[in-house]
Amino acid sequence: MNGIAEDNGPVKSDIKLLVVDDREDNLFSIEAILEKDRYVIRSANSGRAALRTLLKEDDFTLILMDVQMPDLNGFDTATLIYERDKLKHIPIIFITANDHGEDSVFKGYQMGGVDYIYKPINPELLRAKVAVFAELYKKNHLLLAQEQKLVAANKLLEKEIQEKIQSERKVIQLNKQLMDHITQLKSVNEELERFAYVASHDLQEPLRKIILFSNQLAIKYNAILKEEGCNSIDRIMKSSERMQLLIRNILSFSKSSTNPGAFEETDLNGLLDGLLSDLEISIEQKNAIITIDRLPVVKVVPDQIRQLFQNLIINALKFSKQDVPPEIHIYAEKTKGMQINDHVKEELYDKDFFTIHIKDNGIGFEQKYADEIFTLFKRLNSYDKYEGTGIGLSICKKIVEQHKGYISAHSVVGTGTTFIIALPVLAPSEIAYVINSN
Repeated sequence: MNGIAEDNGPVKSDIKLLVVDDREDNLFSIEAILEKDRYVIRSANSGRAALRTLLKEDDFTLILMDVQMPDLNGFDTATLIYERDKLKHIPIIFITANDHGEDSVFKGYQMGGVDYIYKPINPELLRAKVAVFAELYKKNHLLLAQEQKLVAANKLLEKEIQEKIQSERKVIQLNKQLMDHITQLKSVNEELERFAYVASHDLQEPLRKIILFSNQLAIKYNAILKEEGCNSIDRIMKSSERMQLLIRNILSFSKSSTNPGAFEETDLNGLLDGLLSDLEISIEQKNAIITIDRLPVVKVVPDQIRQLFQNLIINALKFSKQDVPPEIHIYAEKTKGMQINDHVKEELYDKDFFTIHIKDNGIGFEQKYADEIFTLFKRLNSYDKYEGTGIGLSICKKIVEQHKGYISAHSVVGTGTTFIIALPVLAPSEIAYVINSN
């Protein structure tokens, strides 16, 4: 408060006083008393001189004003000071040598005075009273500074709120646009799937006739046709059969999208037993060894899961090594969602999944193509060496996704491939509830 610096000697305080008295000795005396506290002191030897000083400077902490001055006394000077809005905040302590009674004191307070000091001045009393107002001044300025900070913070907060509101509106608008796009895409996809189904269905009839008449032509005119003609008919029939397989696969893909079927508790072991019986001839032709561990009972669409296993087993038989009997091992494990892959929704991290592994010892492929193989019509091998349409694994992916599951492949060239199917223990409706409730 006294403005004394510890290291570099005394420094002036930020407390500024105006002392008004018509006698020089009184001015000197007051300045000497307050000198210890290092206040900034301005002096004026009349009321008018005080007013002139206040026209130039209005940042005073306190005014010490003598009451009895010629021409313009202390009360009149105070009245003129407080007529200016910029000066109304400056407290005035009147200094008087006479006790004119309560009426005079009351008049001083009416003029805006805050206290009285009587002559002869008690130095300690003067210092104490000035110190009180100096402390009040500091606290007021601190409060004003805090208020300014709060006002600035409030403006900043209002700005942030407005920006947040605008951002939320923008997000709502973008979400609406996104939902509109999703709806449009869904509609387009449904139309494409319907078109694929209808087109494929309608193509079957003329294709059957091409195969039928080509076969009749080969039988009836085999003796007449030369070798080149027979080869041409044979190529027509093989191309027609490949197109027939392609159409069937497109139909299967369309059906898996438009007609998911009903979910029911299914014993996968029983399902695979029936499937292997149907594939018996293909398995025997390849001398394949298929080992199936105990598989779980899961809530699935049986026909779709049957097709899923069928496509993957046929895939393993097809891409087997030459002169090496295919070995296929099918087994299952129970795991948590967080252990499957990075694409599992966060709400399903702690939910149970069955991971079913279909492992073979076939030709394998480079791991960098692990995601591409599930793309529609994507093939890693030529038609001449391995038959197929590039749709089978796309159907597998579609089926697994409709079961709210995940499918992936891990492969090493020349060693084999393992397809991993992760099916949730919960039914799709239960999964939807878990996700929506979070």
